Amino acid sequence: MSRRSTHHVDTGPGAGRDGERDGSRPRRDRRSSRWDEHRRARRHELTAATIVAIRAHGAEVGMSQVAAQARTSKTVVYRHFADKNDLYLAVCDRVAEVLVGQLQSAMRDSADDPRETLVSGIDAYLRLIEADPEVYRYVMRPPKLDRPANEDPVSDLCTVIGDHIAEIISTELRRQNRAVDPALTWGHALVGMVRAAGDQWLAARPDLEREVLAAQLADLAWAGLSRTVTPSAASSAS
Repeated sequence: MSRRSTHHVDTGPGAGRDGERDGSRPRRDRRSSRWDEHRRARRHELTAATIVAIRAHGAEVGMSQVAAQARTSKTVVYRHFADKNDLYLAVCDRVAEVLVGQLQSAMRDSADDPRETLVSGIDAYLRLIEADPEVYRYVMRPPKLDRPANEDPVSDLCTVIGDHIAEIISTELRRQNRAVDPALTWGHALVGMVRAAGDQWLAARPDLEREVLAAQLADLAWAGLSRTVTPSAASSAS
């Protein structure tokens, strides 16, 4: 659908006749579909404005500050988000999308060296903390949510990353004709370790350079992974 058709409702004199000629859905349905697209685009814009407001005002940002950043009113924000929790979930989705993309890119660039792939993946996660500490705090400290605990978006974010790491490990194990059963455990264990160290870094050790922390974590993780996922480990296990 073009940008013009997304944002403008076709109310010209021939609009109804076109629908009658080709048997397409009624004009009202076409308008509704266009407004659905408009609402999705508006939610996207408001989510982006929220992230900017978080950077400016901190993780405890209020809806009034979000509305001011978006140059609109709280009423308009609530028209597109059921409540603050709904907006929080949208921010989590955006952060997950960006972070997973960065992880994939970093790991793809160093795919020929397993240890360097590990360092790149850890560093990509830490870069988010370093570049956007308030956004990271916002995502990792959710408001009280009136919904089941198993729908925690932070768990979802960490699950997405853990599953991605597990798939990389599975690919290497499969290439060596080895059982992939441990991959999921190892992938999520790595994410838990990096998240815990990253949280502590953000809270208490801001002077520690990101590259140093990434190398320290990689050293610890590689001590185990090098015994399990490398060709030499495969040879010793056979």
